[in-house]
Amino acid sequence: MAERATAISGERAQARLRVGFLLVHDFTLTAFSSFVDALRLASDEGDRSRQILCRWSVMSTTGRPVRASCGVELLPTSGLLDPRRFDYLVVVGGLLGAGPQIDPETLDYVRRAAAAGVTLVGVCTGSFVLAHAGVLRGRRACVSWFHRRDFLEAFADVTPICDQIYLLDGDRITCSGGAGVADLAAALIERRLGAEAARKSLRVLLIDQPRLEAAPQPMPALARDVRDECVRRAVLLMEQHLSGPKPIGEIAARVGLGARQLERRFVEALGEGPAAVHRNMRLDYGRWLIVEGGRSVSEAATLSGFADSAHFSRAFKKRWGEAPSAARKDVAKIQDE
Repeated sequence: MAERATAISGERAQARLRVGFLLVHDFTLTAFSSFVDALRLASDEGDRSRQILCRWSVMSTTGRPVRASCGVELLPTSGLLDPRRFDYLVVVGGLLGAGPQIDPETLDYVRRAAAAGVTLVGVCTGSFVLAHAGVLRGRRACVSWFHRRDFLEAFADVTPICDQIYLLDGDRITCSGGAGVADLAAALIERRLGAEAARKSLRVLLIDQPRLEAAPQPMPALARDVRDECVRRAVLLMEQHLSGPKPIGEIAARVGLGARQLERRFVEALGEGPAAVHRNMRLDYGRWLIVEGGRSVSEAATLSGFADSAHFSRAFKKRWGEAPSAARKDVAKIQDE
């Protein structure tokens, strides 16, 4: 036991930042790659990628490739190592609802790491794994606004935080995922290696400035001001289906209401029914595609879920007071000036 502790101490002396990764089934590749690339760039001079200042391991109980949500498979570099080797143990989450995210042996390893005093990090839906392991009881966890309801339904003893990109809570760190993982990785690199190493990683990744912990998560502006939880959840679902609108009955069922109940609560919260709100969201998106994205009217109509350009143009003119072709001409005129 003393020899093992000495060996671990020696390894830590060689690298100033040691990270262990656990990848769940259908993990999010962006979350993992953002974190490990930030470590890679901070660890060595230039872009040489040697594990000098930072060391990392991707662990698995089976040694078999782990499938990402995009279909890519990643080969782990080791089995489950002594958690005391690491400064941070990072659980990279992914898709929900496709069976257990992680096997019982790995879940027990997370608990042993917590007992050993290792700082645990959950990125993307990795916070769900930490909560399931029971290592977030009585704590707060940074969760994507899109998964807030799922988290609340699954864990009554953890408070989800959805208005910032990551949360540093002592030996428990959580991140909502996406591009915010690079910001979190930079913050942890700065802790151990200094601000210049963190800036170097972000510069090579073409990120101008790191966002701080309290930076807000991007979310639909409409949903941000809605107090009714079911209406907010419905609006977020609509936001995810702008190009292929879901039937209102299906949205109502997803938030646990009947179609008539949802209609009434939308009118109370937003002054319009769900169908009108969803149509306006799609029209706003269509206008953005034309004005900011340079899309043609027919492309904008298709991408915002309208059956044809004529239907889109009539609804567009009613909402904006001009035809979409006129908005497109205005953009072309500005570009020519």
